[in-house]
Amino acid sequence: MTKILLLSDTHGYIGEDIIKHVQHADEVWHAGDIGDLHVTDALKKLKPLRAVYGNIDNAQARLEFPLHQKFTLDGVRVWITHIGGYPHRYSKLVREEIKQQTPDLFISGHSHILKVMHDKKLNLLHMNPGAVGIHGFHKVRTMLRFEIASGKIQNLEVIEFERRLQKNPD
Repeated sequence: MTKILLLSDTHGYIGEDIIKHVQHADEVWHAGDIGDLHVTDALKKLKPLRAVYGNIDNAQARLEFPLHQKFTLDGVRVWITHIGGYPHRYSKLVREEIKQQTPDLFISGHSHILKVMHDKKLNLLHMNPGAVGIHGFHKVRTMLRFEIASGKIQNLEVIEFERRLQKNPD
């Protein structure tokens, strides 16, 4: 069994609120818009990291991380990309390929909207963890936590935070 922490759209933010959940994962997956490589450097110091770059990420991030991550973990075929859309509205970049090389789990970020949906036509599970960064239009910061064991995705949980960090009173 592998415990996964899935996040996206950090936009340069990595705080103790995220780190405490990283410590309980076996792997961390980042679905793009890292924002600053200090985010992924901090994650890599704690746990194995699989990440893709997003549309806001600079050339340095694009050299370190791919546009797509495709791999199999404990019998589950996974595809992570930043701008991938969701069932019945996949982006042009993935629309044809996802039909030909259908993963069991398709992960994207970008929208800042948490979504977990089953694509009955392609028989895959789609996850978008929403955005966990402190910049953007989202009202709630979110991540996903789940386990992969013997070809199954299980024990899915949503982790929520307030959008704005509270400042300490002087």
